Amino acid sequence: MSKFNMKVTPEIEKLTQICRENDKLDLSLYGKYDVKRGLRDLNGKGVLAGLTQISNVQATKIVDGKEVPCAGKLSYRGYDIKDLTNGFINDRRFGFEEVTYLLLFGKLPDQEELNEFSGILANQRMLPRNFVRDVIMKAPSRDIMNALSRSVLTLYSYDKDPDNIELENVLRQCINLISVFPLLSVYAYQAYNHYEKGKSLYIHQPKKELSTAENILRLLRPDKKYTALEAEILDIALILHMEHGGGNNSTFTTHVVSSSGTDTYSAIAAALGSLKGPKHGGANIKVVKMFNDMRKHVHDYSDEEEISAYLKKLLHKEAFDKRGLIYGMGHAIYSVSDPRAEVFKGYVEQLAREKGRMKDYQLYAAVERLAPKVIAEERKIYKGVSANVDFYSGFVYSMLDLPLELYTPMFAIARIVGWSAHRMEELINVDKIIRPAYKNVLPEAEYIPLCER
Repeated sequence: MSKFNMKVTPEIEKLTQICRENDKLDLSLYGKYDVKRGLRDLNGKGVLAGLTQISNVQATKIVDGKEVPCAGKLSYRGYDIKDLTNGFINDRRFGFEEVTYLLLFGKLPDQEELNEFSGILANQRMLPRNFVRDVIMKAPSRDIMNALSRSVLTLYSYDKDPDNIELENVLRQCINLISVFPLLSVYAYQAYNHYEKGKSLYIHQPKKELSTAENILRLLRPDKKYTALEAEILDIALILHMEHGGGNNSTFTTHVVSSSGTDTYSAIAAALGSLKGPKHGGANIKVVKMFNDMRKHVHDYSDEEEISAYLKKLLHKEAFDKRGLIYGMGHAIYSVSDPRAEVFKGYVEQLAREKGRMKDYQLYAAVERLAPKVIAEERKIYKGVSANVDFYSGFVYSMLDLPLELYTPMFAIARIVGWSAHRMEELINVDKIIRPAYKNVLPEAEYIPLCER
């Protein structure tokens, strides 16, 4: 075995214990110095760290001079996400390219502008010569997010002007990355599926006349076939995950890293590293796994008492991963409702009917209805809880036969649009590196010579 993959030896365990002893902070000091842990106040609300015009996440309103919870609302560039999705759904067309234009440029395109921009994305939807062979197929990763990060950083080497952060060049780079993210993700999965799992290898080429959602399904499936409803719902899923304010972990990472003046590839790779974290981008995988466990223990999906009993076991750390969480319920900002989940609901039922998964849909619907009641009974909470977008997205991806390994990369395929918009906004408006303060709470020590220790 390579020395790089050395085992955790007793020496490493000993050094780890030293880390634990010397890095542990007294949590009471956070209150003493009024430190906002996680950049949030005691109620979980994020501290104000920046301004943006790209999107607005609203979960409260002012009534009689007091801030009270309200139905969640998400706006892209001032347009309600529900109005945007209804607009292209009613016109029976795909919306990914239109909403990408809106987020990047701050205005809704007319037909000519949309056609031109869609053409730009389609023309850029290709990788450098032999990139798949030389980069993606070499040392395939069991984690597609890591493979995606590696590919993004490698594309730096193929760019003739990678470090130029003039706006025109950054926009060019962002459009290129938005265009190829579906290819990088699906091809990385195909390499993993072939070399690690021994399955057949499929490398399909995208078609310029197809939408982003259609191309993803075409690239992924051996027969390249999909239904209109499958493509429509994947398109909606991508749009709902495109953007969610400047304070979410990966977008804030984009702001922080962009403020240093680094190149686009490094900034996006940093955002990918953030999104990979299970506390950020991997929640829908937990939802799917939780429901898989639930099916083993709940035998009658119409029995609300049986379902509630299982949910209580989850909260009491007696079921699934024993973390005490009902995955897919609750959100850092939303309490009454997550507008993305609200948009998803109707289409999830349509897809469940097409796929013969209505029994599973009924279980999801029952959990969505019962979980808030169970949580309110079992936990002391400072705000209400409701189903979030992760509650439904994992179920949708499972019905689309997307492998678990691609769930978080699908998030990235969508969210790179938001990252790109925020990177542009950071470069246009701010010329200061983001540099918050940390207070040292360790007393000074007098140096002891080595021979006296």
